[in-house]
Amino acid sequence: MRATATFTVKAFVLAELKPEPSVTTGLPVGVATMEKHFEGEVTGRSATLFTAAYDQSTGVGTYVAMESFEGSLQGREGAFNFVHSATTSGSDRTAEFFTIVPSSGTRELAGISGSGGMTVDADGTHRMWFEYQLD
Repeated sequence: MRATATFTVKAFVLAELKPEPSVTTGLPVGVATMEKHFEGEVTGRSATLFTAAYDQSTGVGTYVAMESFEGSLQGREGAFNFVHSATTSGSDRTAEFFTIVPSSGTRELAGISGSGGMTVDADGTHRMWFEYQLD
């Protein structure tokens, strides 16, 4: 099954957490928490732990995000975790990874598995989709 949505970031909060031991690289590593809201065939919200090595001035870097979603996929209510990452050279997304965490589904989404993806339109609209199965 495929479920699509747009999402907005409602909160992005930088954390004080820093890697230990400290290692100096060409890009700073940071950690943040995020809250996202989804609309479409996916409705609900997610809490995200977001880690990145990223240069804000050039838009170059890589991120890894672990999200805990609660809401519905095509009318099925529940919660689950998913993880995604990508690399950007400033205007693209490469080396993308996206998977639903096994055994993380609850209620009507218990047994969910699969993958997904994300794009950002030229106007800044964020789109996400899940390619999923339910056991």
